[in-house]
Order: sequence, then structure tokens, then C-alpha cells
Amino acid sequence: MQINIDDKGARVARWETAREIPDPAEFERAIVARSAARGLIVKECCSSSFGLLCPMANEGALFDAIEGARRIADEFNSGAALSRIGVYALVGRVASDDLEAARAIGAEVRELLEAMRAGIAAADPEAIRAAAAKAKAIGGMLSADVAGQVSAAIKEARSAAREIVRRVEKAGETAAAVVAECNTGAIDAARFAFLDLDDGGDRDVSSVTVGGRGIDLEAAPVEVYAAPDAGAPRSLELF
Repeated sequence: MQINIDDKGARVARWETAREIPDPAEFERAIVARSAARGLIVKECCSSSFGLLCPMANEGALFDAIEGARRIADEFNSGAALSRIGVYALVGRVASDDLEAARAIGAEVRELLEAMRAGIAAADPEAIRAAAAKAKAIGGMLSADVAGQVSAAIKEARSAAREIVRRVEKAGETAAAVVAECNTGAIDAARFAFLDLDDGGDRDVSSVTVGGRGIDLEAAPVEVYAAPDAGAPRSLELF
């Protein structure tokens, strides 16, 4: 590492690294296998800012997915000479009456709904779509009636994004005029469904299905071992 001081007195650090991949073909197979293993588990879960969450209804499918991911890793490892994949999923249960968990999930959904509304106000279709996609991902942790409200809000937001693209970006209409015609009633109704969870009182948390499994499954390094005469084992991170 090299550290310098620039002309404004700021400290500037520079790292120079070199990465050697002894067997590029095996390395690529490791990436594919790891992605496939992780994908099996992720598809059974809802993505949130505090990790992957799995509704209790998907519990059996989740454990089947973990076993399937381990089989993928074992199959790869059996034919690999330099790389090794390990599947480690830490599964915990969130209690169905956990008020703090309900508040956390509810707060995240409400923030995403607010982000959709702000995106419409700013005539920003990319921001709208990004927030809608995240809200859809976590929607599986909500009760059926509230999930329906969130789904309607997502549909409304995506419709607004399409209108902004069609009329503002393509037809040249003014953003203010288009935004004024965009309906946000469904988004506002869904936002109000989560307000009671944040006032600190003892509120009904049944709108949020927190009786689920939490998964800690980050992309992990793949171990790459050197040939027997090449020294100690090395670790190669895959990004």
C-alpha cells in the first residue's frame, strides 16, 4: 500500500494487487456452479435490507433448496482440482409475534412506497422501477390483504413510469403536466397500512407475516488451491 498527501492535505492511499488464475476454465465453472447453488436458495426467499427472508409457507422448499445447493457444490468439487465451493446457510426463525421485526419489515415497505411516490413526483422512471422491484421482492412477507394493497401500488407506480417514458422522454411533454395526471391513490393507501407500526404503541402486527425464516447467504470466496509443488493454498474471491 502506498500513501501520499495531495496538494489539499488529503491522505490518498493506493493499493496495487495481482491475481493469478491457474485454471481459467475451472474458475469459470466455479462461478457458474456457485451462482446456480445460490440461485436455488434465493428464489425461495424475499430479498430485504436485512437479509433474505423466507415465508413459513416456503420452509420445506427452502430446506430442499439448501440441500440442492449443496449437491451442486459437491458435484463441482468432485471434479475440480484447484477450486472448492462450500454452501453455508445460517437459518433462523423470526417469531410470529415479534413486534420489532414487524416494524422493521413494515418500515422498509413503507419507505419503498414513499420512494415510488417520490420517483413519480420527480418524473424519474428508473427510481420508480427500482423501488417497485424491491417492494415486490419483499411482498411475500406480508399478509394476503396487505400484499394485495402493495401489489396494487406497484402496478400503479409502474404504470406511471411507463407514462413518463412515453409522454415525457419520447413525446416531449412537460414532466409537470404528466406527473399532475399520474394517480397515486393506491400507493398512498398502501403507505397508510404501515403507519401504525411505527408509533411505538401496541398495535396489531398481523399485516406483516414475520413468522418466517431468515437466511444469511452472502457470496463467499471460492477456495483455490495451488498445485502440490506451488506452495500454500490460496483463496480467490469471486465477484
